[in-house]
Amino acid sequence: MTAARTAPRSLFGTDGIRAVANVHPMTPELALALGRAVTFVAGRGKHHAPRVLIGKDTRLSGYMIETAIASGVTSMGGRVLLCGPVPTPAVAHLTTSMRADAGIVISASHNPFPDNGIKVFAGDGFKLPDAAEAEIESLIHEPERLGERHTGPAVGRAEKLEDARGRYVAFVKNTFPRDLTLDGIRVVVDAAHGAAYRVAPLVFSELGARVRAIGVRPNGVNINRESGALHPDNARAEVVKRSAQIGIALDGDADRVIVIDEKGQIVDGDAVMAMCASRMKRDGELRGDAVVATVMSNLGLERALAAQGLRLHRTAVGDRNVVAAMREGGFNLGGEQSGHLIFLDHASTGDGLIGALQVLALVVRTGRPLSELSREAMDRVPQVTESVALSARLPLEEMAALERTSARVREALGKEGRLIVRWSGTEPKLRLMVEGPDEEQIRGWARELVAAAERDVPPVG
Repeated sequence: MTAARTAPRSLFGTDGIRAVANVHPMTPELALALGRAVTFVAGRGKHHAPRVLIGKDTRLSGYMIETAIASGVTSMGGRVLLCGPVPTPAVAHLTTSMRADAGIVISASHNPFPDNGIKVFAGDGFKLPDAAEAEIESLIHEPERLGERHTGPAVGRAEKLEDARGRYVAFVKNTFPRDLTLDGIRVVVDAAHGAAYRVAPLVFSELGARVRAIGVRPNGVNINRESGALHPDNARAEVVKRSAQIGIALDGDADRVIVIDEKGQIVDGDAVMAMCASRMKRDGELRGDAVVATVMSNLGLERALAAQGLRLHRTAVGDRNVVAAMREGGFNLGGEQSGHLIFLDHASTGDGLIGALQVLALVVRTGRPLSELSREAMDRVPQVTESVALSARLPLEEMAALERTSARVREALGKEGRLIVRWSGTEPKLRLMVEGPDEEQIRGWARELVAAAERDVPPVG
């Protein structure tokens, strides 16, 4: 999918369009318009009716948005393949394996239940570049550019892809080394009542693991509720209770994972990247002797890689930025501290299940507990993060109190730490990260930064 025209983006954030469902822009009217625009762009230059694959998570509003998008696609003469509830990376994979021209995911990922979102993949399984998203936005606002409406037999059709889940399970299993098995391994899986509630337990059990599955009873309104990657305490408790070797906590669309060791300790994306980079370097599989991560990744990861002669390339927040840098630089390992893990040798986007299997392969091959492997992988620099819901989204340079406090903190940190201040690309929140050698000190600075931000802009509520 290529873009012919570009324009500033107002609908698409760092990971698609995301908002409260049935409130602009996450309305059926806009979803229909997006379906038409995506089909127009995806079908340009093709000699067949565009094929658009649609998957979703378990939110109640998914039915509403799915129907609207499908209507938009078929109104443009496109053919829709409906996958039902499947992980975001499943849509990326199925888009390529089914030779679709585009894939659309209806999910707000880790956001709370009332939200929903739309992500678009090109036919190659990668998220759309900025230029393509900008063109789709311009077509939504200028529908007359889409040409005459299709009528009669030119109207498209929609059908269910009945074996979507099975195709994805088989794909994920094939990323696990064929000379290894999970026989005898006790695994706790928390699917966050989200898109992986069926496929996640199957992947591990079919590879031989003894699986305890939680967060697998979606009811349309409980996605991410006190479960999954954002709330790993349930999974941690189950790991300890059942003497499991590993816990796997996914988010609502299963494109990210938080791993839990046998002691109930969190192993985040930074630690996973450090472990996997070492293994891949040792086996001659790490391309470019580098890992790609965002500005939020811990300084300890950078130092651990440097000690092995490896580099850390940092990007702006968002897994699509990580993937773009990986493709541009020819790298094959990247991700985010939050648990988006990208193994480009296996998948075109972050995949929580593939990331978990890479960790399990390390545990099985070495015969060592995950707690030891993660402890040896990197020494973490103290880091404090804060999210502040403010009543207005001002440019940071216009937030005088925050700017003054930020300058003072950066001067005090010097070269021993870092400060990141940014607006979230997926939620109406200000994000703060302070990193430095003294945890008590950086916690104090974080509190000062929050207070300064709230002096500039009143908090929500």
